Amino acid sequence: MTKVLTPTAELPKISGQTETWRLLIPQTLIQTKRLLVRWWRDPLTVMQSLAFPALLLVMLNTVLGRQISAFSGASALYGSVPMVALVGVMSGSVAGAITLGRERDEGLLARFWVLPVHRASGLVARIVAEAIRILLCTVVLFTVGVVLGFRFEQGFIASIALFGVPLLFGIAFATMVTAVAVFSAKAALVEAVSLGSSLLMFFSSGFVPLVAYPAWARPIVRHQPMSYAIDAMRGLSLGGPVRGPLLATVAWCVGALVVFAIPAAVGYRRASRS
Repeated sequence: MTKVLTPTAELPKISGQTETWRLLIPQTLIQTKRLLVRWWRDPLTVMQSLAFPALLLVMLNTVLGRQISAFSGASALYGSVPMVALVGVMSGSVAGAITLGRERDEGLLARFWVLPVHRASGLVARIVAEAIRILLCTVVLFTVGVVLGFRFEQGFIASIALFGVPLLFGIAFATMVTAVAVFSAKAALVEAVSLGSSLLMFFSSGFVPLVAYPAWARPIVRHQPMSYAIDAMRGLSLGGPVRGPLLATVAWCVGALVVFAIPAAVGYRRASRS
């Protein structure tokens, strides 16, 4: 004989507002910790954010460093270290977008959406976690650069400003990749973004000096966003023009945020409700 079980107590009821500014900060911190722990335990993210860029920097300095230094009259590290730092930022953002796609496909975002937490905390936590990851990767790669011979020639304040360039660049790039990831169920689009970032690296002023490129490619190399960011970081470390490249970098990054921030937020909300 089958016994029918009846509930002996009512489920606890949630009282009060769950989406308040008072709860946003602690809930964002909890979700930020979750993302950082998950990324740290993901071999793909660690490889793309830290291991691959560090090995790339050592390889470039070993194979091309002496020739580029002799050609340009300055150490090649002042171009290759900022370039590889940006590559690490972009690679980590792509890995983070892949993780976001997995969480969407597994239904994790939808489960978070129905929990009694501030719904903005998920997206804000991703921005905060991305900023922490960018700073960590930048510090690690510049530390490798210092071991190889890179130096901060322009003083402490310029060094602090230097770390702000990849942070701004990375937040803008991550916003673009997030917008792509939440609107696409195909990994091919994320792979296309990864391919595009590789092309930006090879056609940038950090790979070889601008004059080494063919005449037809120089305008493309000069005015692409990665070259502006590299030139700004070179000026903040070695010396040279800073204002022009920095303003151009800010313009590129703000433009990307304006174009992709709303689609990223709308797409994240859509992915969380599907």
